[in-house]
Amino acid sequence: MSAAPNDAPHIPVLLDEVLDALAIAPGETHVDGTFGAGGYTRAMLGRGAKVIAFDRDPDAIANGQALVAAEPGLALVHREFSGLDQELDARVDGVVLDIGVSSMQLDQAERGFSFQGDGPLDMRMAQAGESAADFLNTADEAAIADVLYHYGEEPRSRRVAQAIVAARPLTRTGELAAVVRRALGYRPHDKKDPATRTFQAIRIHVNRELDELAEGLAAAERALKPGGRLVVVTFHSLEDRMVKRFFRERAGQMPGGSRHMPEQAAARAPSFAQVGKAVRAGEVELARNPRARSATLRFATRTESPAWSVGQSVAGGRDGAPGGELSQEFGV
Repeated sequence: MSAAPNDAPHIPVLLDEVLDALAIAPGETHVDGTFGAGGYTRAMLGRGAKVIAFDRDPDAIANGQALVAAEPGLALVHREFSGLDQELDARVDGVVLDIGVSSMQLDQAERGFSFQGDGPLDMRMAQAGESAADFLNTADEAAIADVLYHYGEEPRSRRVAQAIVAARPLTRTGELAAVVRRALGYRPHDKKDPATRTFQAIRIHVNRELDELAEGLAAAERALKPGGRLVVVTFHSLEDRMVKRFFRERAGQMPGGSRHMPEQAAARAPSFAQVGKAVRAGEVELARNPRARSATLRFATRTESPAWSVGQSVAGGRDGAPGGELSQEFGV
């Protein structure tokens, strides 16, 4: 059943910067790969674009039907953005991806994404498949520690994993937060709650977020016409590093060599050009929307060269990812 929209107004992060990077001309077709509460989509429609929007969350799809009925230029698709190119009849002029959990999901305690309000230990964006509770109550200690280390960058992941296993079964977000705080030590005046990294890691694992991002970047590459713009907004360093590396590789901007190993040549013609510098929120936006503090926007323009083929990546994948995920980080 669809959850009611939150009463608080939805504030899209870096909205003006996203619109500037997309450079929408009236009549163009653009993709919003992460519809959420529809903030970017509404603004893109307001610039005269036709929009094809995607979301894997059934609540987002249900809550977006009123906008679909009011906007003949909008199509809303219930699907992960990693398959966006499979839903298009023709190549498009722009794609925007707003990565990670949405404000709408965070603010609903019953979805289990946040420890700010107690709720079931769920965290599933698609509301299907393995939940956070399923994973934490069945995985072995080493697997949990790997997830916390790789996806949450938790330096004491083994201690937290041991505490989680000792406290099983866990069913509520409040229970998990309390376990992590006891394991790591927590004082109410601490600047950052130590449970933050654990919640991030488990959410990323349950939703395959980094794999989804890698596949989504490649899908956008295939979907864009020459001159089309890809705009990506990320909220933590793992995502941002992936996007930065994707654009550098696809633009032929290889990592610098050394006197022992000269700089590599690009494997094939660059599929992206005009890679923009990272953009972050200014003080005015931060004052009205504190969640923008961790946001980073990157963008680039599609060239006329073919999209890179399956398995083609200049550099190797990320070593040590749980379960062997992302062994070829952008070769999807």
